[in-house]
Amino acid sequence: MNPIIQTLKELNVSDEKIAELFTQLTDNPLAAMPTIQSLGLPADKLQALMMTVMGNPDLIKQAVDELGLDFSKVEQAKAKFNGS
Repeated sequence: MNPIIQTLKELNVSDEKIAELFTQLTDNPLAAMPTIQSLGLPADKLQALMMTVMGNPDLIKQAVDELGLDFSKVEQAKAKFNGS
């Protein structure tokens, strides 16, 4: 299991919220920040999760694949992010 998804599940984040989060991450990574914050994760866990993502961005692609989401949107979001 993807370590990001595993961490979220260990913190009792529902499958629906996980899918919503990764959908937002693929559509607009910056807009996903309020969703991440709304999960109510403890600060230390949130920081560790963000460090994991920033240290290995390929984990987002792996999570998107595992959740059965459209990875082409990740590429579009990445292009938007790099262009801004």
